[in-house]
Amino acid sequence: MIVGIHHTALSTRDADRLVRFYRDLFGFEVEFDFPWDEANEAFKKSHAVHESAGRVVMIAKGASRLEIFEYEKPAPRPDIPGRANADLGIAHFAIQVRDIAKEYARLAAAGMPFQSELVVQTPTIQMAYGRDPDGNLIELIDFDVPAA
Repeated sequence: MIVGIHHTALSTRDADRLVRFYRDLFGFEVEFDFPWDEANEAFKKSHAVHESAGRVVMIAKGASRLEIFEYEKPAPRPDIPGRANADLGIAHFAIQVRDIAKEYARLAAAGMPFQSELVVQTPTIQMAYGRDPDGNLIELIDFDVPAA
């Protein structure tokens, strides 16, 4: 029986910075935080690499989770700067908000870069795309916008 999506994983060079971003701006809390090294057989097998070492932090807000990886081994390959929605792989993830205009203003004032203004998708749905400190694309979406 499929229950649903449990988490989305992000790989970063600075787990502390990314955890702070999602904690301070979105209210996520740390569920667990631990390092692993080459002796961890489970990580060798599950990550399908000969040598694996790093740190993993799971953060949660309600039923939503982000898993933050900071690898030491293998060395991370660089991402495509400014990855677009059209690029292959995970394009973005969405965070549902209420009162999107207020959240957009709060996040922009806190320094979150946005690539779009608020956009009306349907009479009651508004959205905007912004980026986290690593450049991951985040969609803010509000399904309860009062119809104009």
